Amino acid sequence: MAKTTPAPAGVPATYEAALAELEGLVAAMEGGQMPLDGLLDAYRRGTELLTFCRGRLEAVEQQVKVLEDGQLKPWVAAP
Repeated sequence: MAKTTPAPAGVPATYEAALAELEGLVAAMEGGQMPLDGLLDAYRRGTELLTFCRGRLEAVEQQVKVLEDGQLKPWVAAP
């Protein structure tokens, strides 16, 4: 396994970690039990996580384009 460099404070280490945290925030916010200040903080954190996730997805898309010689091909699952 490749070693990963620890992420700076507040920055998720992986896309999966960011997505899991974002899903947890959404569930907590939808639960209706958070105080108003907590909702605002959760919303801010959610926007940070969403930006991180979108950035990672765009980076992967760019890598796929390079690997496919600039032609994005449809994903075909193996039988």
